This record gives sequence, structure tokens and C-alpha cells, in this order.
Amino acid sequence: MLSILEIIQRTTDYFRKSGIDNPRIDAEWIVAHALGCKRLQMFLRFDEPLSEDMLAKIRPLVKRRAMREPLQYILGNVDFCGLNLLCDKRALIPRPETEELAEWLSSHVTAPKTVLDLGTGTGALALALLTFFPEAHATAVDISQDALALAEENAQRNQLATRIAFIHSNWFEKIDGSFDLIVSNPPYLSQEEVASAQPEVKDFEPYNALVSDENGLKDLHSILTQGYEHLNANGVLACETGIAQHEQLKAIAEKTGYSETLSLKDVHHRLRFFVAKK
Repeated sequence: MLSILEIIQRTTDYFRKSGIDNPRIDAEWIVAHALGCKRLQMFLRFDEPLSEDMLAKIRPLVKRRAMREPLQYILGNVDFCGLNLLCDKRALIPRPETEELAEWLSSHVTAPKTVLDLGTGTGALALALLTFFPEAHATAVDISQDALALAEENAQRNQLATRIAFIHSNWFEKIDGSFDLIVSNPPYLSQEEVASAQPEVKDFEPYNALVSDENGLKDLHSILTQGYEHLNANGVLACETGIAQHEQLKAIAEKTGYSETLSLKDVHHRLRFFVAKK
């Protein structure tokens, strides 16, 4: 029988030939997932032989990843700001850049009482902000009923369901009232950008969560202009954006009436976040 280490090595070679960026790490995650243990715990078991039953469990997972299905969808969960979130094809995969936005807000805005998360997806931003701001309540909005169902599952999973409401709406269409903080990771890519993306993105993640008309700006424009009337005095609106959109977003924000704007770079030094204050 083959050992755990030998299976990882063979899977790594297979993934490398399939064009996967981090073949060894992905192989380790998949084998650990099949074994039902943590990846680091598996390192102590490298010499352990694998039964045919266990190999039969590993093979379909390996095939899915070789077909470029995202690792997060295969594992079924992702860590985000200390939360463990269910993750599947119903919503965009929460990314480290979005964690950066949540963490920046946690230390740079006055503790909000009310938070609105537009295009909530898995619920990642809203739920993370509830953990950072224990007195806050959130409203999470998505046009996808499937995404809302997933976000609600994650609220239950992380014991935050009593502090969040879910609304099926196209941006502000069904939103009443105003908020201290509005956040969004909306669609901001053009069709051409998605067409040239990695298979993990263009072939598996929800297209409508990625692409926006007007060269990626349409939804950001709607959020900025409509969001102004839904912000309390001194309220803050913060969005994840494309890296080449900030001059246009600043012009939209100034025309709308925001008193301050700020463009922030992500850890890779790319303009990624746009913040506007009422």
C-alpha cells in the first residue's frame, strides 16, 4: 500500500502537470480533508499506509482539483478574519484582500451601530464586522437567493444570527433607513478581464458576482451614488474595487457630495479599496 507521503507526492506531480499554482499545498489540503484531520497533523502521519477505501475517497477530490475547481469549493469552507465560513458555488470565494478591508475598517472607523453589506455572498464582510464591533447589528443584501441562504448558514454557524438580517434586493432597491457603515465587495471586473482569468475564477465562480457593465464600473457607481442617502451623518462607505478605477470613483464621490475620499492599497501595493465619508 502507498503511504500518505507517497500519495501527496504523486498528487503534487499530477497537479503540477494540470497547471495548478501551488500543487504541493493543494495536494496536502485535499489528502488531509479526505483523512478528516488538520493539514499540520497529517505531517506526523506521512509513513501511514492508505487503504483502498481511503484512496477511493481521495481520487474524486483530486480529479475535481485537476479540473481546476477551486480548492475552497472542494474543501467546503474557508477561514476569514477568524471565522470559519461554508463556501460553495453559490457565492464568490472570500479572499485575503477582502479580509484586509474588514481589518482596516476595524481599526479606522468609529464603532458603528448599524452596518449594511451589499452583495454579501457568503456573508464574510458582514459577519467579520460583527465580530470586530460587538455592539453592531448588520443587514446583509444580495440579489441571489442562493447566496443569501449560504450567508444565513454562516451566520448560524458562527453564532451571529441574532445580530444580522438578510434581505433579497438589487442593491438598495428594498432597503429603508440609513446606516453608520456601508460595505461592499461588488462585481467590478469587465467581461474581458474575466475571460482572461484563471479557470478557477471564470469557470466556477458566479459570473454575476464578478462582472459589471461599463468596464466594471456600473455597480460601483450605483453603490456610491445611492449609498449617500442611506448613510448617517459622518457615515462611511467602503468598497473593494478594481485597481484602475479610483480616479473615476473619486470623481463620482465628489459629485455625489461625499466630504472625504480615500484610496487604499492592498498588501500587494495595488489600489484595491475606496472609502468615502459623508
